Amino acid sequence: MIRVLIADDHAVVRRGLVSILGAEPDINIVGEARDGLEAINQAVELEPDVILMDILMPGCDGLEATAALAHHLPQTRVLILTVSDREEDLFQAVRFGARGYLLKSASIDEIVAAIRRVAEGEAILSPYIAGKLLDQFRREQSPNASLSARETEVLALVGEGLTNHEIADRLIIAESTVKTYLQRLLDKLHLENRAQAIAYAVSHGLIEKIRYNLVGKQAKD
Repeated sequence: MIRVLIADDHAVVRRGLVSILGAEPDINIVGEARDGLEAINQAVELEPDVILMDILMPGCDGLEATAALAHHLPQTRVLILTVSDREEDLFQAVRFGARGYLLKSASIDEIVAAIRRVAEGEAILSPYIAGKLLDQFRREQSPNASLSARETEVLALVGEGLTNHEIADRLIIAESTVKTYLQRLLDKLHLENRAQAIAYAVSHGLIEKIRYNLVGKQAKD
């Protein structure tokens, strides 16, 4: 079961999410919070797997709560669900450690799928939100970092949304080795987390380059 805490200052939204998500066979709603501070306190007590976090809440908002939770409860993953499509909120959420960012216009199926994938350790961004990140990283990041061939492969597979376990299976290497490559490439590219790595891989066309190289290699073989 995926243990989920819902943090939103609107009671109607919370109750709706509790009712809909609680009907899923693999999701257990363990608590509700009305603001960021309450979310932090409940998370410390309940240790949920995923927190569905609004940003615009009174007092301690969702961004402050996300930063605090990343420090105190790194095993708990924050999935932002908000009406805010402001670039500042998006970038701050990613920098503070959020594992996903969805707008409240997302369908319930998209929200459920995102919770499951975030619980598995993936990073989730809607296409619209990913586009905003790509624009930002095109401005900020240099494509000339000296990644090794294997680091580039790992980055491309991260960009496809694969987990470390799936990448290990694809490349026939140990999962611990994937983690080592991932940390190295994050350091080299000055990226902070998996969500930023996904945006970088897509913005620099690494996924298509790797696919092209693999197809060419298979043709020669």
